[in-house]
Amino acid sequence: MPVSQTQHIVPAERLSAAGLRPTPQRETVYEVLLNKRDHPTADEVYVRVKEAMPSISLATVYNCLEALVQHELVRAVNFERAPTRYCPNLVPHAHFHDEEGRTLDVDLPTPLLEQLRALLPNGYTAKHIEINFHGRAPLS
Repeated sequence: MPVSQTQHIVPAERLSAAGLRPTPQRETVYEVLLNKRDHPTADEVYVRVKEAMPSISLATVYNCLEALVQHELVRAVNFERAPTRYCPNLVPHAHFHDEEGRTLDVDLPTPLLEQLRALLPNGYTAKHIEINFHGRAPLS
């Protein structure tokens, strides 16, 4: 879903539509992910949520993130030997992970996705395709 569309999403409505009971904790965790799309780790989400909900526990944040992933409201992004990061962008895309630890979305054109799916053996289908780039960001 493009960023412009997700800025108008009411977290409680989106949670309900996905089959999740909208709790204040889930709404806040989801809102944190939607508001700053920098692919935070669970610990980073916890720090941000703690500002709005000082009594929330790290375990609750992990449970909320897991529920959001299971109900396909966010994607878990994994890089080798690094903490899982969370991405609310559900449009098919790749990720660029730089040496400083930042993760950025990379748009994938539909024709490229179709070419990649065509590489599968006959009868196989891919639910989704994950492409991760690793490297250096340009020097500022």
